[in-house]
Amino acid sequence: MKIFSGNSNKILAVKVAAGLNIELSPVEIFMFPDGEKRIRIQEKVLDEDCVVVQSASIPPDENYMELFIMIDALRRSGAKTVKALIPYLGYQRQDHIFRDGEAVSLEVIANILKVVGMTEAFSFDLHSPKIPDVFPVPMHHLSALPVFAEKIKKDFKLDELVLVSPDMGGIRRIEEISDLLSNIPFATVTKNRDLSSGAINDSGLDGDVRGKTAVIVDDMISTGQTMVEAADLLLQNGALNVFAFATHAVLARDAGKLLQHSRLERVVVSDTIDIPNFKSFPKLEVLSIAETAAKALKS
Repeated sequence: MKIFSGNSNKILAVKVAAGLNIELSPVEIFMFPDGEKRIRIQEKVLDEDCVVVQSASIPPDENYMELFIMIDALRRSGAKTVKALIPYLGYQRQDHIFRDGEAVSLEVIANILKVVGMTEAFSFDLHSPKIPDVFPVPMHHLSALPVFAEKIKKDFKLDELVLVSPDMGGIRRIEEISDLLSNIPFATVTKNRDLSSGAINDSGLDGDVRGKTAVIVDDMISTGQTMVEAADLLLQNGALNVFAFATHAVLARDAGKLLQHSRLERVVVSDTIDIPNFKSFPKLEVLSIAETAAKALKS
């Protein structure tokens, strides 16, 4: 097996390669003055099983284009199979039509990946369990929840905890991590969202958090607004303190500043997305999913 990396998350790619007991294979990524990229695979891959690691994080279009071209380059170089480890799957929230006139953008991405030669895909904590069905090739849904569960066991007393889903769509996720933590109780934030703007109109709480340490678990943090508002709501309903866990640290706009100045005690994320220094903040802690990814690629 040979493993290659795009530019979006080379640090994770190096860790995954180490987990496979191999070194990252060289690839040349050259950018022309107009922003176009030229990609060349720099070693022989004829009849080899190849893996490309690339998160479709900010900027998603640029990172996807890099992934498409790299897969095509491997296929044209004679690779036997080309697997894509896409730790964060950009466009995954556009997996079906919400309003008339919209595209199913994720289906467009999935079809392009198949056309350029991807034979198999791996991703973490997808926004919906139905997303693998969108892909015309096998899509393996991995999870950071076991990593989070071990961290929670290490850092907290379970009998003092309540898990929290920040919305109704995350109930399946919160049930899964509850099972990993000896079925500790959970609560759910209920909210109404404007589909056109994404703004939350009103919110409430289903469950009891009084006198407990609340641990919010979500698939991603984008602008941070959902986590901040959930923390305020939980504290208003009697939670002693609030921690946040999320697989994908998208951290769009001024999310880091917002989270740092929020009432959250700590924000724990995984390394599915590389976090540059200018997006990091003191309350942030990053756990690695490299071992989970390497095991999945071996099997």
